Amino acid sequence: MKSKTKYIIAATSLIIMGLIAGLVLSSTLGINTNGYSQEYKVPDKAVQTLTQVSDAMADLAAAVKPSIVNISTVSVVKTKGFQNPFFNDPFFKQFFGNQLQQPREQKQMSLGSGVIVDPNGIILTNNHVVKGAQKITVTINQNTYKGKVIGSDAKTDLAVVKIQATGLPAIRWGDSDKLRAGDTVLAIGSPFGLTQTVTSGIVSAVGRANVGIAAYEDFIQTDAAINPGNSGGALVNAKGELVGINTAIFSTTGGYEGIGFAIPSDMAKVVMNELIKTGRVIRGWLGVWIQPVNTELQKQFGLKSKQGALVSDFVEGSPAQKAGMERGDFIVKYNGKKVTDPNHLRNMVANTAPGAAVPITVIRAGKQVTLTVKILEQPRETAKAETPALQNALSGVDVQDITPSLRNELSLPARVKGVVVSRVAEESPANGVLSAGDVIMEIDHVKIKNVKDYLSEAGKIRKGQSVLLLVWRHGTVFYVPVSMQ
Repeated sequence: MKSKTKYIIAATSLIIMGLIAGLVLSSTLGINTNGYSQEYKVPDKAVQTLTQVSDAMADLAAAVKPSIVNISTVSVVKTKGFQNPFFNDPFFKQFFGNQLQQPREQKQMSLGSGVIVDPNGIILTNNHVVKGAQKITVTINQNTYKGKVIGSDAKTDLAVVKIQATGLPAIRWGDSDKLRAGDTVLAIGSPFGLTQTVTSGIVSAVGRANVGIAAYEDFIQTDAAINPGNSGGALVNAKGELVGINTAIFSTTGGYEGIGFAIPSDMAKVVMNELIKTGRVIRGWLGVWIQPVNTELQKQFGLKSKQGALVSDFVEGSPAQKAGMERGDFIVKYNGKKVTDPNHLRNMVANTAPGAAVPITVIRAGKQVTLTVKILEQPRETAKAETPALQNALSGVDVQDITPSLRNELSLPARVKGVVVSRVAEESPANGVLSAGDVIMEIDHVKIKNVKDYLSEAGKIRKGQSVLLLVWRHGTVFYVPVSMQ
């Protein structure tokens, strides 16, 4: 019994000594009784500031999210049948015929986003989100609506969808022209079908062009996370205003890598209004070929700045020629706004209503000259020719006229005439035969000089008929057949 008592007293002494040692150690290291280090206490001012920022971001997102919708589509894609010499064997055909070699139709589903821009069911999204869709479903706060495309524009990758609903929470429009690199923005959409996902970041750059996404590019670049499914969603500023329509990402993996692109709201609004009003976009036309200025050209023309667009040629009878514009004129201002580069000028002209009289300032022989140009509607033959209505071997092949800039870019010899292939649709019979940048010189031995010739000859090809093309590619001219099978 005495021995047991000794053990209890010894154990109690050890516990007391441990507690004393612990108190001394915590005092030495600055650890308080709550277990937090006094040395690492966050200052109240920092907590207050960060809390205010956090609350502001959450309030901003909560205000804008109801205006962002989820768009799901169903489309039918035609695929080529199985191509194998084995299937041509008479013994095989005895049992299966030509069924396996016939084109097949497959249903394809995709997800995207949209922005409510009018309480009466008008939704703005990307053209590629709804292109070719047989069925469009718009989801707003778990309520689903049937959507209908009332207008689309492939050149800016924008589309307007209408649903039968009223009293919807429409977003406020912002002025994208006022955006600066470094401005805070939120991207809201449905990446991977996760509705009303909010990511934050800054404007990385404005006026991004030559990205290869659309014909008319003036993108806002942002590091706010944009992933597949975000397309058509909103990019909003600190005021909760729509400043961009999220469109694409730059990625080597297919996922977010810190570079996303959005169509500026100023451009989107003009295109949207045209689509609602007429169902198509009517663009202004100046009728000039323009190019950027490098250091050598700057010296040759005695220019003080490279910001502007150099006129290399013009179309006979065009608005520019009628106003007195000349080759070698360096356009520095359009309608009172500074011109930064050829792409910037091209976008401004396209957004000008036909019939408007616009002052254009040029540098000519070292002096400023201001011309008044009456802008006309862009002729159809100067634009890219899209041929979705063709049901033959050239279905899904988009082409455009050879301009001086394209001739220079592709290093085309003067003897090469025809049309440049700008796109070949995945489902096109010419997919894998033609590529962007090819020049179609002949169709069935008929010479092609421009888009008008191309459309005329392409329209003569019967369904199921093969066609023989003469094509220029990377300095080589060759014949290539294209068939529907």
